[in-house]
Amino acid sequence: MEIIEPNSVTVAEQSHQDSFIQPTVYDPSTHTDVERIKVESEYLRGTITPSLKNPLTGAVADDDLMLIKFHGIYQQDDRDIRNERRKQKLEPLYSFMIRARVPGGVATAAQYLQMAELATQYSSGSLRLTTRQAFQWHGVFKRNLKTTIAGINKSMLDTIAACGDVNRNVMSNPLPETSAIHAEVYEWAQKISEHLLPQTKAYHEIWLDGEKVESSEVEPAKEGPQGQGFKEPIYGKTYLPRKFKTALAIPPYNDVDVFANDLGFIAIVENEQLVGFNVTVGGGMGSSHGDESTYPRVADVIGFCSLDQVLTVAENVVKVQRDFGNREVRKLARLKYTIDRLGLAGFKEKLFAYQGFELAEARAFEFKHNGDRYGWYQDEVGNWHLTLYIHSGRIADFDDKLLFTGLKEIAKVHQGEFRISPNQNLIISNVTRQTKPVIEALINRYGISIGEVESPVRKNSLACVAFPTCSLAMAEAERYLPSFIDKFEELLAKYDLSEQAINIRMTGCPNGCARPFLGEIGLVGKAPGKYNLYLGASHIGSRLNKLYRENINEAQILSELEPIIQDYANAKNEDEYFGDFVIRKGYIKAVQNGLDFHS
Repeated sequence: MEIIEPNSVTVAEQSHQDSFIQPTVYDPSTHTDVERIKVESEYLRGTITPSLKNPLTGAVADDDLMLIKFHGIYQQDDRDIRNERRKQKLEPLYSFMIRARVPGGVATAAQYLQMAELATQYSSGSLRLTTRQAFQWHGVFKRNLKTTIAGINKSMLDTIAACGDVNRNVMSNPLPETSAIHAEVYEWAQKISEHLLPQTKAYHEIWLDGEKVESSEVEPAKEGPQGQGFKEPIYGKTYLPRKFKTALAIPPYNDVDVFANDLGFIAIVENEQLVGFNVTVGGGMGSSHGDESTYPRVADVIGFCSLDQVLTVAENVVKVQRDFGNREVRKLARLKYTIDRLGLAGFKEKLFAYQGFELAEARAFEFKHNGDRYGWYQDEVGNWHLTLYIHSGRIADFDDKLLFTGLKEIAKVHQGEFRISPNQNLIISNVTRQTKPVIEALINRYGISIGEVESPVRKNSLACVAFPTCSLAMAEAERYLPSFIDKFEELLAKYDLSEQAINIRMTGCPNGCARPFLGEIGLVGKAPGKYNLYLGASHIGSRLNKLYRENINEAQILSELEPIIQDYANAKNEDEYFGDFVIRKGYIKAVQNGLDFHS
């Protein structure tokens, strides 16, 4: 057996470890096979390099399927043609999804242009914006992986820790009203992202042939050859038990869905100055159909930290999860389950011992908004920002809208940033007065939407990728959501509710990539054409929804919703959101915490 490395244990951590439950011990007889793969990987190297060179298959070796996630890559295949290829005795048409790490979702126009060029040359010809403010490429063949990743790094972005059992892309509000505060909070998103990066040199060795390029990867450790004295200072040899997500929010906007994250920082602004953050822990959306030991959970607010404490708090929340997370049952390995197993008070006690101080009492805040603000907006220094509507984050050319082509042309003339919103939209940010009319002309020329014609419900909808590329999908999501909304809009119009904002979240499975359990209406795939219907989440992302009807098709979903929509039209209070209404009228019980989700 092998104990997870102490990772520069502080005096407070050592005292804690002597007084409480000891940190997890790696035991191959009880721990998941993923733990073995990480232990044997030589800090995320595995056999990725020979896998890439194997000409006999478009796939990588089985153990490397897990390891490539730490490098920002998932192996997929085209499920639309899987059966046909099987009949022809061919292996699945394997390709790879690559995800970039883009802290706070901010990229320069030059970086965006490079991302689009890579999509044209090596992937499906489209870019996808994720709900965690990152870029994704789908359909990259194995032979093009290294070239694509090298191209991403040349733009000073990278794919390190975009996936895998580590802290992933750190989210931040893309466009609050006060740009000075936003800039400061965004800087903290960058600092947290950099601080929590794995320090293994495996990424450079595998994808960049050991060469140091202009990118945001941390400098290699100086202890000597890795495997001979090298230690991951935060993660240890087995990294985290499961993925870890972090977000920063600036009230009154909760567009990052901060309560859906393992770790959250809610900005506290006093006298127009950022003074610190309220800290939240234990959010997560993943669940499993038919398994009540799994559940989504909204995070708890556990206190306030000053600015000089932020990185210490972030690091030690990760360390507590590293040492006490469940490594025997992977589906119970997220921080939310660690907290519920230890109890919130027990978790806080361990955290405060690890970091050497207690958090101050949480300060007052209020969220009022969860979505994006579309169209043009001018900030206090005179720059313009344009929020575009992009269905499910898919940037591609369509018959009536040349979105992919148009955005490339805009990137050629724009000198500011392209900011990805947590709602899968794109903000052309910091547009000068001189450039604004040029960009407006390009928007009109290529038919790019700025949210002027879409209904509020369409603009408040999210969907995951699902078919044809996601191996976990049980039902359609991205490809189906537009037609479902067409029918739902007809229902709203019937009862004079066309201007009512209702957020709909649709996913092809219960893993939660589009945060379906925070949708006022959540549709979670159960089988082709069948979904579980969830109702009752808070419109501002602070309360989970709950199962209302199980395994029903489109006609049944609309039939179940119509009498509730009719009642909502007739009996809702002024400014009452749909999620609050169904709780007040007793259609569904409010979920106070994740442990109530199945009750």
